[in-house]
Formats: sequence, structure tokens, C-alpha cells
Amino acid sequence: MSRLLVSALVAGALFGLGLAMSGMTDARIVLGFLDVAGAFDPTLMFVLAGAVATTALLFTPILRRGHPLFACAFQVSNLKHIDAPLLTGAALFGIGWGIAGYCPGPALAGLGAGSLESLWFVPAMLAGSLLHRLLFR
Repeated sequence: MSRLLVSALVAGALFGLGLAMSGMTDARIVLGFLDVAGAFDPTLMFVLAGAVATTALLFTPILRRGHPLFACAFQVSNLKHIDAPLLTGAALFGIGWGIAGYCPGPALAGLGAGSLESLWFVPAMLAGSLLHRLLFR
């Protein structure tokens, strides 16, 4: 197995472990965060703040390295414009997140944590991805 594949597996496992430890595999916590007029749960806000702080501190110094440890170059998007497909995709993502309480990372981590909701959400997410691929090739 290549070093790149192993590093991706380790990074994904670390990400999933962080999601599970922070409770983000529980859709009720995410839905509680989105319910600002009802039973608001600020837990997700603290997880997001930790992620933003880590990125703010480390993004630039890491990019200065020139390339990742196990790859030839960083893959950073150069897109700078906002268009209809971006806004439509963001809206659909947000609606799905608000209905289900899951986005892709926590849903996949939820599968590993034995979440029954993930068993329903992940196939629907994959079907939506496949539908997009078929319609917008």
C-alpha cells in the first residue's frame, strides 16, 4: 500500500475519531445547534471554533512547506467566483444537513459508531452523488 494511501487512511480515521469523540456523529446535537429558537445546543459551535482556530494557525505555515509529506503538491482550489451551481449545491447541502442533521463526514463516522440514522443517510447521500454525476457529466 502506498504511503499516500496509508496517510489518507490515518487522516480519515483521526477525523472520524474526532467527530465521534466530540459527539458529532449524533444528529440530535447538530439539529440542536440549528434550532436557535428552541432547544439550542452550542456543542457544534465549539467544535467548529476549534477547527477554525486550528486552520487559522496552521494553514499558511503548512502551505509554505511546498508539498505534503506524502504527495508532490498541495491540491488547493483556485476558484474565486460564486455561480449558480455553487449556490444551488450549497443550498441543497444546507437543506439536507438541516433535515437529517448529518453531512458526509459525520455520516460516515456514524456508520463506524453504529448509528442507525447513518444507515439511512449514507445510501441516500451516495444516490444523490450518483444522480449528480449522471446529470452533470
